[in-house]
Amino acid sequence: MTSLSLKNQNQNHIVVLGSQWGDEGKGKVVDLLANQVKAVVRYQGGHNAGHTLVIQGEVTKLHLIPSGILHAGITSIIGNGVVLSPEALCSEINRLESVGVPVRERLIISDACPLILSIHAALDQAREIKLGAKKLGTTGRGIGPAYEDKVARRAVRTGDLLYPKRFLEKLEILMDYHNFVLTQYFKQPALSIQEIYQKTLEQAELFKFLIKDTSSELQKIKQANQPIIFEGAQGTFLDIDHGTYPYVTSSNTTAGAVASGSGFGPLYLDQVIGVTKAYTTRVGSGPLPTELLDTPVGKHLSAKGNEFGTTTGRPRRCGWLDLVSLRRSVFLNSISSICLTKLDVLDGLEELKICVSYLSKQNNQRHELPPSDAEDYLDLVPEYISMPGWKGSIYGLTHYEDLPIEAKNYIQKISSELNVSIDIISTGPDREQTIMVKHPLSK
Repeated sequence: MTSLSLKNQNQNHIVVLGSQWGDEGKGKVVDLLANQVKAVVRYQGGHNAGHTLVIQGEVTKLHLIPSGILHAGITSIIGNGVVLSPEALCSEINRLESVGVPVRERLIISDACPLILSIHAALDQAREIKLGAKKLGTTGRGIGPAYEDKVARRAVRTGDLLYPKRFLEKLEILMDYHNFVLTQYFKQPALSIQEIYQKTLEQAELFKFLIKDTSSELQKIKQANQPIIFEGAQGTFLDIDHGTYPYVTSSNTTAGAVASGSGFGPLYLDQVIGVTKAYTTRVGSGPLPTELLDTPVGKHLSAKGNEFGTTTGRPRRCGWLDLVSLRRSVFLNSISSICLTKLDVLDGLEELKICVSYLSKQNNQRHELPPSDAEDYLDLVPEYISMPGWKGSIYGLTHYEDLPIEAKNYIQKISSELNVSIDIISTGPDREQTIMVKHPLSK
């Protein structure tokens, strides 16, 4: 009888996730490592996520499809934890294939992904309008309502697309409920069941042969002892359970979601790489304790870092690096190493600040870990240490010894405070603009 061993000597099943509020550069890291693995797996989120890859100056933006798709011989897998928009998927497949990427030769999709339909987007947008000034800052793409349907056990899933009669029966139940809410509570027009049914089946013709039992496929790869990367979307503090609630996404963005969102047992995972920006950013509403609003440094970070959302184009809020949140992130995700990105954006700053604790406005009590609710941040102010910046540019450097001593000190301070090694350092957006201190897949 064949059995699966729980651990691999090669440490080759790797989780790559964001340790902050997203937009840390996960796509670049996955793409950088992908040529040495068999599969890249997305395990949560939807097309509200965005990964930007820059390869020899050419920019590729991905939203649903895993970042390994540009590599031949690698299987890209959309796991069951992802909520899938057929419209967005078709658009992305067509766009990539138009520039020569054979997406449908490399991609498989879980039969258990909940579908995002136009009714979900309509509900998402209606809610934000009704909330007004208290809106959550969602992308309005239907992610939250689709996850709600999943939890309420009324979701229509990708596997249903293979059986049109079953798909219609489930869709009628779903639409009857949502149209009632849309018309009676939000006072918005109802959507047509027949139009959504026909349109979705037409879209499914492009990809329905890619729908499989992806957990079974992963088991085969595991049994062959081939490396796998599990790619997260968003960031740790947008997690529905552990983020700055309620200003969070609707899925679990932390490492615990890998097993449930892919069908790959947790004891088979070997490493968790926390992708960490050298400063802090956030898109949309919610706490950002170190935010540098309308300051010269904040404007420097925004402009030099090109801080605009990959999916929405919304400007990102910028601030100093926050070690308080990162300490919690390391523990929540059992982060084994860090990839520090956008270090080059700090070029030219005379002084660098790092938040090491929060102080209570009411009682001056020091907090070295973040609160769990967004409202609790209102009482807190960041406490900083200062470090000197560096002159000149580190843009594009590929060797650690070429970094100025101030940059090395900044890196070492972060590593020592978090008690985690920094094994990869990104000095620019291109795949090649990377310092590989220690390769995660090195023997």
